Amino acid sequence: MQGLVLAIAFFPGVAILAPLFLQFTSFGIVNTYWAMIIPDLLFALPLTVYLLVAYFQELPADLEEAAKVDGCTTWQAFWKVTVPLSLPGVITTGILTFIFAWSEFLFANTFAFDQTTQPATVVIPNFATQFTTDYGAQAAGAIAVTVPLVLLVLIFQRRIVSGLTAGAVK
Repeated sequence: MQGLVLAIAFFPGVAILAPLFLQFTSFGIVNTYWAMIIPDLLFALPLTVYLLVAYFQELPADLEEAAKVDGCTTWQAFWKVTVPLSLPGVITTGILTFIFAWSEFLFANTFAFDQTTQPATVVIPNFATQFTTDYGAQAAGAIAVTVPLVLLVLIFQRRIVSGLTAGAVK
């Protein structure tokens, strides 16, 4: 099952761009946020599933069983043992998925025509025209797109490292 989910992640987005455009046009959601959310969700889901399955397979089941022996119910063992242990993996996966969706260009460029729905990754190349290129505006836009990601990684740096290295050494 994990291999099937991973195979979907390798499917190129360009291959389904035209059919998705026709489908979204028939549903009337082109030039809306939903037209960008749905493909991002579908292409980020395999990455998320792959990372979380690998992380949850490394969590020791003995700790949850020990909590049950100590008198916890299944839900109490889940909330008091499994959730705190899984927090680094969930945060790491969330941040990596957010970065994946934040920097997405292909679907946003295809499905968003209006400047009110276009994300910054689509607007930044528009500062270059046939005759001029506003390098200052492009640089400012690139910094505005990058700074939130850098701050997010700096804030959650320890969680990211512990989430990525969990299960590496037994």
